[in-house]
Amino acid sequence: MPDRQKPTAEDAEGPDTRARIIAAAAELIASGGSDAATTRAVATAAGVQAPTIYRLFGDKRGLMSAVVEHAMTSYVAKKAARKAHPDPLQELRIGWDSHVAFGLGNPGLFALMCSDLEPPTESSVVGTGNDLLRRRIRNIALVGRLKVSEERALGLVAAMANGAVLTLLRQPEGRRDRGLSDAAREAVIAAITSDAAPQANTEVRSAATTLRASLDRLTVLSQGESALLNEWLARITDAD
Repeated sequence: MPDRQKPTAEDAEGPDTRARIIAAAAELIASGGSDAATTRAVATAAGVQAPTIYRLFGDKRGLMSAVVEHAMTSYVAKKAARKAHPDPLQELRIGWDSHVAFGLGNPGLFALMCSDLEPPTESSVVGTGNDLLRRRIRNIALVGRLKVSEERALGLVAAMANGAVLTLLRQPEGRRDRGLSDAAREAVIAAITSDAAPQANTEVRSAATTLRASLDRLTVLSQGESALLNEWLARITDAD
């Protein structure tokens, strides 16, 4: 009779080993930050040997990236499942507040999400999260209320929301300025929408932004013409 192939270490560990390690690391990060999630501590909590972590994740950096990916998958799924508010500005406010609440409730994970350990931009979950924010901004543009380009609005919202969370996390928990996030949110909305005090060429910029948001609906232009018009409209919306 032919010899039966001996089970590998991976087979012996079981199919849920990777998930168990990620869950153990997430719990350690939640209780003590990323410094608490040492390879040895994670291995002990997950009931595996340290070499298993290196084999599955490469190193601690790879493990932390996997933890971020897992956390973002759950977070983005919850955001995507919620019914959108009919007012696009209010929907942006809701998304902002949800983002801040997540960061304050998960400081260790949020710090990792804002670090260079974040999964690559081509990651499906990261792309989905970015698409949700882009969609919110696109909806503001479609009703004629966005006065800067969608790219600039996306950058401002992301930078200010993350900055608000990181600033609040640096404050003692019992003495956090809860109004800071609201103030930052409204400042960004005033900076990117036409509800703010009018500036020079505001109406022209708003019209250009609205048209740019609608380019994918136009069928009378060739692909090259659409690309050229998109470039011109972007210059108008971001002109100082």
